[in-house]
Amino acid sequence: MPMRRTHYLAGGLAALVASLCAAPPAHAATVLTVNPGESIQQAVDAAAPGDTVQLTAGTYHESVLITRSDLTLRGVGERTVLMPAAGTAAGACAAAGHGVCVRGTAAQPLTGVRIASLSVNGYPKNGIDVSATDGLRVVGVGVHDNGQQGISEELSVRSVLSGNDATGNGQSGIFLANSVANEGGAIDTGGTVVRGNHLEGNRIGVTVRRLRDLAVDANDITGNCGGVFVVGDEGVPRAGALTVSNNNVHENNKYCAPTPRLAAIQGTGILFTGAEDSRVTGNRVSDNHGSSPMSGGVVLFASLVGVPNSGIAISDNLVTGNGPADLADRDTGTGNTWTRNTCQVSEPAGRC
Repeated sequence: MPMRRTHYLAGGLAALVASLCAAPPAHAATVLTVNPGESIQQAVDAAAPGDTVQLTAGTYHESVLITRSDLTLRGVGERTVLMPAAGTAAGACAAAGHGVCVRGTAAQPLTGVRIASLSVNGYPKNGIDVSATDGLRVVGVGVHDNGQQGISEELSVRSVLSGNDATGNGQSGIFLANSVANEGGAIDTGGTVVRGNHLEGNRIGVTVRRLRDLAVDANDITGNCGGVFVVGDEGVPRAGALTVSNNNVHENNKYCAPTPRLAAIQGTGILFTGAEDSRVTGNRVSDNHGSSPMSGGVVLFASLVGVPNSGIAISDNLVTGNGPADLADRDTGTGNTWTRNTCQVSEPAGRC
């Protein structure tokens, strides 16, 4: 009996010491509600990791800068709208011309930021502008009529961009890059996914520039000048090791005038330039027509600096009614394959 009692007391004392030395309880997640006329930025600045800034229905005339991890910015759908403020607006995000900015650093990326169920419309540059994040989620967001990109992301990994509606943006509906301002080799995104988005009436539906390990899957892409552009160059590592699959890419016949760097764009479904070791599979690509050098259903095209595509596997796609060709190999690369595609016209002949 004494032994049993001693064991009990020792165990109880150990438990008491452990409880006294334990870390304080984690912050309980809080929902900070913002109504039209109130400041979203003030709520974001007051939020702690794990909190949600909940916007009610209405229009908010401001830009928002997020610089902390594990934060959710959420509306109630298309009825929650962010638009530019009249006159000169305060804040770094507004000064840059964007609607919502998510800003980490190379040394300390932001983790676990979520943006959902709201619209970001009419900003001079990007609707949502993202840099240096890990695990970002942008879900069910509308980005309409912004001057440059609907959603722009650089230097970020493991993102999910899903169920968004990007229309009428001056450049891409969704734009993903290693860096917007600097040259350099492609970065590995660790499996970023662009899935189930609707992209219409932009210059390009989805642009992927100098990235690796990424999926563009099951998106509806129509009414743009071009559908999906995968862009690489001479940088090492090269762009590639990605998949474009199960997308419906149709009637991207808007005309976009040439720029000093690029010919006019019209009628391009899916285009690869300067990339390697990627798959284009299970897509439906139809009725994309134009007279640009890049026009056609699925197109391999020489990069601006002359680097060819290599190891692009184009298989099991339904590619019909595109002009001047459904499948167009206008490149000098090696190791590119065309198998089991359903099409009518290829360039050169024999790709169908």
